[in-house]
Amino acid sequence: MKLDAIDRRILAALQRDGRMTNVQLAEEVGLSPSPCLRRVRLLEEAGVIGGYHAALDRAGLGLGLTVFVGIKVERHRDESAAAFEAAVRALPEVVSCHLVSGETDFLLQVVVPDLAGYERLLLDSLLRLPGVSDIRSSIAIRTVKAESPLPLDHLP
Repeated sequence: MKLDAIDRRILAALQRDGRMTNVQLAEEVGLSPSPCLRRVRLLEEAGVIGGYHAALDRAGLGLGLTVFVGIKVERHRDESAAAFEAAVRALPEVVSCHLVSGETDFLLQVVVPDLAGYERLLLDSLLRLPGVSDIRSSIAIRTVKAESPLPLDHLP
């Protein structure tokens, strides 16, 4: 999908505040409400806008520990990878999982209440994931920059 300057302004505005009304959005990007809504719907249909979410405060919800977990798997066969990925998707504590290059095969971001919660997750779930041969954990001491709006300046 070709994005123009108005589409980029729409995306930037929605990343800042996904709850703004269409009238507010239209005013901010310089359109009338009907064409603005049409553009938003086209962006949704094209998959450029994948959804709208509330940003929750982890610490406020009692999830005070973030752990980055590097996992090495034994084999990279399709069925092994599919079983591993399905098992990871089923763990609510895993908020992101990436296939990576380097010393590990997968990098997980995990949120738990505390170190005891991570120990339970590690022993009861992570070590039992299909094909796991090694796990390396790094505990986040402080978050300097959390999830941020995506950069849009590279778009033509």
